[in-house]
Amino acid sequence: MWAQLSRVLFNSFLETLYMVGMSSTISFICGIPLGVFLHVTAKGEILERPKVNGVLSAVVNAARSTPFIILMVLLIPVTRMIVGTSIGINAAVVPLAVAAIPFVGRIVEGALKEVDRGVVEAAQSMGATPRQIIGKVLLPEALPAIISGLTLAVINLIGYSAMAGAVGGGGLGDLAIRYGYQRFRMDIMFATVVILIAMVQLCQALGDRMAGKARKS
Repeated sequence: MWAQLSRVLFNSFLETLYMVGMSSTISFICGIPLGVFLHVTAKGEILERPKVNGVLSAVVNAARSTPFIILMVLLIPVTRMIVGTSIGINAAVVPLAVAAIPFVGRIVEGALKEVDRGVVEAAQSMGATPRQIIGKVLLPEALPAIISGLTLAVINLIGYSAMAGAVGGGGLGDLAIRYGYQRFRMDIMFATVVILIAMVQLCQALGDRMAGKARKS
């Protein structure tokens, strides 16, 4: 029996990796530019657009304040339109990514705010364009903080993926509910928790190492 359960655990682990990996990639691709835009369009910044920034900030805040389980339900029509179904690991990627994008955006925005204003002003005095300031000053200077923040985002997505599994998203959360809770198998519940903790620990260790290397470079 344990041989069969081991295969099920391994498959659920792979499903969780897929959900977290895909949603992380999408959230990074969309969230990092979002965070940069939020920063550079703020009052007093290099591309100041207060009205645009205010509207976008309100949208980001609204998305961040929506509980994930509610967000999943609200996005069911969108999820069906994109992947053709509202259950399964592919369907879970949609709300996971949508939940993570504003979070990543705020992380990047916060990291860029910590960059010394004098460095930006020095680049401006030398005639650097806004694109050059973003690519050669802001992002390199904020890279360690951005990496640490993105690590936190991935860890949050691991937790969200387990929650998505509880409502038909697949992965370790689905396994814990169907095999552990509903069949009163505490050993399976324990195994899924151990795997999730190990994933978080490994992710945190890798993120800390990458951030450390970025600080030294």
